[in-house]
Amino acid sequence: MCLFFLSILFRPSSGFARTELPCLEKIPGNAGFLVVDSDGTILAQQHPGDQFIPASTLKIVTALAAIHYLGPSYRFKTLFYLTPGGDLLVKGYGDPFLISEYWQDIARHISKSVHSFRDLLLDDSFFSPAIKIPGQGRSKNPYDAPPGAVCANFNTVFFARDARGRIVSAEPQTPMIPFAREKIRKLGEKKGRFAFSHDRRQALLYAGELFSFFLKKNGVLRKGSIRSAVLHTQDRLIYTHASPLTLREVIREMFKFSNNFVANQLLLAAGATTYGGQATLQKGLDAFLAYVRKELGLRSLEMVEGSGISRRNHISPRDMLTVLRRFSAYRDLLPRNGSFHYKTGTLRGIRTRAGYYEKGNGKTGFIVLFLKSSRRDVDMLVRCFERLF
Repeated sequence: MCLFFLSILFRPSSGFARTELPCLEKIPGNAGFLVVDSDGTILAQQHPGDQFIPASTLKIVTALAAIHYLGPSYRFKTLFYLTPGGDLLVKGYGDPFLISEYWQDIARHISKSVHSFRDLLLDDSFFSPAIKIPGQGRSKNPYDAPPGAVCANFNTVFFARDARGRIVSAEPQTPMIPFAREKIRKLGEKKGRFAFSHDRRQALLYAGELFSFFLKKNGVLRKGSIRSAVLHTQDRLIYTHASPLTLREVIREMFKFSNNFVANQLLLAAGATTYGGQATLQKGLDAFLAYVRKELGLRSLEMVEGSGISRRNHISPRDMLTVLRRFSAYRDLLPRNGSFHYKTGTLRGIRTRAGYYEKGNGKTGFIVLFLKSSRRDVDMLVRCFERLF
């Protein structure tokens, strides 16, 4: 019986037996894994066809589908208009990287043609107001920040305390505006990056207040209020902000910080681009699932959002291997540790890894590991798998 089990777990060409790699004994029986070399030889496997919660390794699927629909050179755009009544209107399309540096640069461009305006109007109607991300809670953690068509700094604030305990910005490019300071006081936290509100209207107002600060700094006077509005045909386009980051660069940053907000912005924007009209969660899911089923042939993958935060997402090690094979041309976008380009995933009681092992001869192998445990040393297990190549 033991010999039969070993013959299934390892192909003879691997050159290893379980007794020669004691570290493999530390892998629990309910884990799923698949280790394959560049020639397609299975070096190790366990429950390769079973469904597991992928956690943030799902972002590889999201990245692959977003590239398919938008293209690696795609750049998000945000449009700026003057209304007949003298208001300045911002029309957003879900750019996940509208960060302080870019808002400041936009303000400099606007100041070349506008010296004053009445109200600052924010049009975030490209995203449906009914969007709810499965698995997302109402905590203050950044991964629970709400999506938005117009946003600033991932709909989070990053702050610290000075020597006198006063609230100050934790990043030099972002001013501590009164709107943010008041929200931070209500958080009751000492320092860190937090989602200060789950109300998209509040997140939208923060973007407007921050932009207004940079406009004033560049000599552009706002005479009225900041409010929501929608674009009308008579409004005159005065500036188009194309993100300095291509989609490829956005994905690299998403992987680097495992940013859930960015992942779901990509899903929502790609869905609206594919089917037209207002962005909804269902459009994004329909587009992504159509891609993985028609283009990748994956029938059993379950996806309810794009970041991996939901425990209702499921994928098998075998299907993740298919994703990795298709994503190979973009593997340099994944974080690297030694010879391993990979994405990690963590939820309560879940630890995952998926990526590429690059051997010294230039060949690439694949490692997928789904653990139903939070107590195992995942990095140690991956290093064990690397010895199979």
